[in-house]
Amino acid sequence: MPSMVVLATTAVPDHLRGALSRWTTEVASGIFVGSVSARVRDELWTQVTAVVGDGQAVLIHPAPNEQGYALRTAGTRRRIPVDFDGLTLIKMTGAIQPAMAKKAQRA
Repeated sequence: MPSMVVLATTAVPDHLRGALSRWTTEVASGIFVGSVSARVRDELWTQVTAVVGDGQAVLIHPAPNEQGYALRTAGTRRRIPVDFDGLTLIKMTGAIQPAMAKKAQRA
């Protein structure tokens, strides 16, 4: 049975955006919404994770849990989903500043 999915992407290749738009609608730049089966959702996510590279992607889909949805992430990101007693919370990691990264490499 089809269910609604939301897929948010940042800095991904154009061919991936084209592949996603075959099954979903791009409602804003990099935000894809659609109603697809679990099989199609999983296949789309496989394509996303294979080519996301330095970009970012987040998939939100229905799940039988307290929140009613599940998150999947791929690529380089500052936000990391963390399970906290059955709830998915978002952990923010600090961005490494270029000057600090150079100091860390020298040490």
